[in-house]
Amino acid sequence: MKKDITFISLNYAPEDTAIGLYSTQWVHYLKENGFNVSVITAFPYYPQWEIAQEYKDKPRFIKEEKDGIKVFRYKLYVPKTPTFFKRIIHLLDFTLGSIINLYKIKNCDLVIAVVPFTSSVLLGYIQKRRFKSKLWMHIQDFEFDAALQTGVGSKTKWVFSLLFKLEKGLFKKADIASTISQSMLTKLSKKTTSQQFYLPNWIDANTINPKTYTQHPFLSSEKFKILYSGNIGDKQDWELFLDFCKDLDSLKYEIIVVGDGSKKEWLLDKTKVTKNIVYHPPVPYCELSNLLCSADLHILFQKTDVLDTVMPSKVLGMMASGKPSLIIGNKFSEVKTIFEKSGGGFYFSEYSNNVLIAVDNLFKKEDSLHKMGERARAYVVEKFSKDKILNSMLIEINKM
Repeated sequence: MKKDITFISLNYAPEDTAIGLYSTQWVHYLKENGFNVSVITAFPYYPQWEIAQEYKDKPRFIKEEKDGIKVFRYKLYVPKTPTFFKRIIHLLDFTLGSIINLYKIKNCDLVIAVVPFTSSVLLGYIQKRRFKSKLWMHIQDFEFDAALQTGVGSKTKWVFSLLFKLEKGLFKKADIASTISQSMLTKLSKKTTSQQFYLPNWIDANTINPKTYTQHPFLSSEKFKILYSGNIGDKQDWELFLDFCKDLDSLKYEIIVVGDGSKKEWLLDKTKVTKNIVYHPPVPYCELSNLLCSADLHILFQKTDVLDTVMPSKVLGMMASGKPSLIIGNKFSEVKTIFEKSGGGFYFSEYSNNVLIAVDNLFKKEDSLHKMGERARAYVVEKFSKDKILNSMLIEINKM
């Protein structure tokens, strides 16, 4: 049994959204099941793209210990407006600083490296060589594919040619490679010959629970409340979102945006004259159930030319809230399959009048609203419960 684990993840608590949330819960689950875990991570900065206030004055390298978990942090460069080349510096800085932190760890039987960053696999490989341990690579996001498909770095394809060669070389170093959706697993099989494992993101159904929530003050309107909660970044189609908001009747509908990210200032500027859009900063994780369960409808508008380079973790929370969702995305997306199987919302591959008709039908038919939300929650609890998924991960570790 592998007792000492080095866990490498750019994002970790106190970040309580997206990868930071899942990495933290994974580490705590390992600790609860008898493993000694040391974490290599950065200073918290996401989704604001700014070092958290309580960490700004700390030295470049710090060690923290809580609940028996040792956390080694490096204060990386964080661009306020992340361009392609600034992201490269961001990546390189974390990688170089974290090499120093690796050598502060004295025992390791297993390394778990979370991607992004792809360079986390390099850090994992260094640790693997130091201790002759096993390396588990977990893909939350194919960052190079995502960057190309969303238009980041589209004029520097020669750079991406080199990056994909580097990615292929690093992925070969893993003993086992996991990722979060079946379609991403298919993509992974083209990038590595390592043993592969399906490890989707999960939901704690007791934490996001429509039976125990109280109305969140951000969603106190008497109107039909449509919520977007999450990262305000390049992967979403904000132009389409603006068209949707303008086409809705502002007397009947209110759109609430809760989040932060690289596109926040752009979005706020564009929505200054839009009457039915309200913006709020991210809420702490302890308020997430109240926030999500207070909505009447969740929305997520992805760029339709992006196909499963990432499985949006926010979808699980949206479904667990017991409220329906309306999603626009690629017509071959795995998210589409999930919504077709669950009956928990609407999925469209393009924006048209049908989107507005779907919203209007939910507004008029409260019965349909409730039944669709119930189906969404039932599906996500059955397929993506935290204990079920993390227990399968433990079984796999004990085979190594």
